[in-house]
Amino acid sequence: MQKKVFALIKVLSIVLISGAIGLEGWNIYARLHHGALPSRLNFAFWFGSFALSIHAIEGIIAAAYAPSRQKPPLQYGIYTLFVGTVGLFELFDSETNQTTLM
Repeated sequence: MQKKVFALIKVLSIVLISGAIGLEGWNIYARLHHGALPSRLNFAFWFGSFALSIHAIEGIIAAAYAPSRQKPPLQYGIYTLFVGTVGLFELFDSETNQTTLM
């Protein structure tokens, strides 16, 4: 059951974080060209920025601890950036330390 929930969280997280990255890119493009995002997207932009910040911190933590678990730090940091806390759970779970990434 836990593996199914983690799989669902991974898929949703990848989709939502990719969307947040796209929204950030759109915002940067709009600001560079003296524009702005539609005001109805303010909450989505705020929430996406918050989620990206948290996932970035988790990715940094994963990259720092990955070598101690015999994982490639850059690859695992990026993986955790996209999947979030599930990536940290997998990194620190002794059962999955015996398997390869993804």
